[in-house]
Amino acid sequence: MSDELLKTITAKVQSGEIDTILVCLVDMQGRLMGKRFHAHNFIKHAVHETHCCNYLLATDLEMSTPGGYRSSSWENGYGDYTMHPDLSSFRLMPWLEGTAMVLCDLVDHHTHAPVPHSPRQILKRQVERLHALGGYEAMMATELEFFLFEGSVDENRKRGFQNITPLGGFSQDYHIFQTTKEEGVMRKLRNALYAAGIEVECTKGEAEMGQEELNLRYGPALLCAEQHTIAKHATKEIAWQQGVSATFLPKWRADKVGSSSHIHCSLFKDGANAFHDPARPLAKSALMDHFVAGLLHYAAEYTCFLAPYVNSYKRFRKGTFAPTKIAWSVDNRTAGFRLCGAESKGVRIECRIAGSDVNPYLAQAALLAAGIKGIEKQLALPPEAQGDLYEQKQINEIPRTLRAATETLRRSEVLREAMGDDVIDHYVRAAEVEQEEFDAVVTDWEIKRGFERC
Repeated sequence: MSDELLKTITAKVQSGEIDTILVCLVDMQGRLMGKRFHAHNFIKHAVHETHCCNYLLATDLEMSTPGGYRSSSWENGYGDYTMHPDLSSFRLMPWLEGTAMVLCDLVDHHTHAPVPHSPRQILKRQVERLHALGGYEAMMATELEFFLFEGSVDENRKRGFQNITPLGGFSQDYHIFQTTKEEGVMRKLRNALYAAGIEVECTKGEAEMGQEELNLRYGPALLCAEQHTIAKHATKEIAWQQGVSATFLPKWRADKVGSSSHIHCSLFKDGANAFHDPARPLAKSALMDHFVAGLLHYAAEYTCFLAPYVNSYKRFRKGTFAPTKIAWSVDNRTAGFRLCGAESKGVRIECRIAGSDVNPYLAQAALLAAGIKGIEKQLALPPEAQGDLYEQKQINEIPRTLRAATETLRRSEVLREAMGDDVIDHYVRAAEVEQEEFDAVVTDWEIKRGFERC
């Protein structure tokens, strides 16, 4: 812990600038969970550690406590994790008066070892493996897409999320006039995130009515995941403050384009892009070829980390800019992996598979694990796919259901080696729980289709 950083925080507390500190962990779903501390109490008593129930890494979206987890259960009594605040993550939350936040690392209450299935720890492990491989640092960026709707989320929930109305009246991709109507949310979001120390590049209208995209500046993998998580949280809170709803559900209607979260990645070494080699075609290095080959080769095995829910797979439809094929292409938005910045120092790979519901820590960790294995095995990059990949039947498809993706994750030797059996078994169980919940539901579609006709 930096003494200077602690002094700075203490001064802000003593001056009254900060009176509340959110002490948070990131759960399996990529949400902020934790406690609101009175700032003086945090400085005096909780700056080194506090505690939380270990069920927070064994719940579903509803915060229910399904069985089948070895790490946390009714049989084991649902004990505690110790939360260690990482003061380097401390930042103001300017959209909440007098409030700051800090992210925590989780350790076992009894063994004091890091909790291996904590999303933050999973990504840290891959970052460390990458550095050990050759002193490489992953530089990453995520794009956050979401929809804005009329009415607060509380109002729309009371209506069962039926007959909800997007803020926009027509497709607003790059549309300045239409997105002006949403500036009550988007301007506040951009400025609040910037004031929180998150370098916002821009926002833009996306391909559907009421759909927005937020772009943040690239950075080291852990910082990228942290900023994504905070930005997503801020989007929901600021929308709520303005009396409207924001959703990161990937597919809210079958006849509408879904929301993605494209992930850009390159590896740096000694401050330079190690994916760049001006002497080679497209200025991509041999290292990049091996890394991207790993992304392609193991894509089916880690899709569950990019698309973690039943709804995630409703997004993969041709003609929607969501990919369906495991292939790379140069500046081609029908590919699962798009090479961006060809012929330049900014050459990088964009993974287009991840949806807006993604946990960035898990998604980035999975991509790095696959890329590392590609480098270790010196995998050869297949030729670039060209044209409309939706129509090319010879190219392998992304798993099209959560059930299929769960099975490829279960059998993945590469991810078990990279993350550990306990971690993979934990997230396989999370996917099973999601599928079990869906399978037990009687949907509106079934009733409308069969009520009269069966």
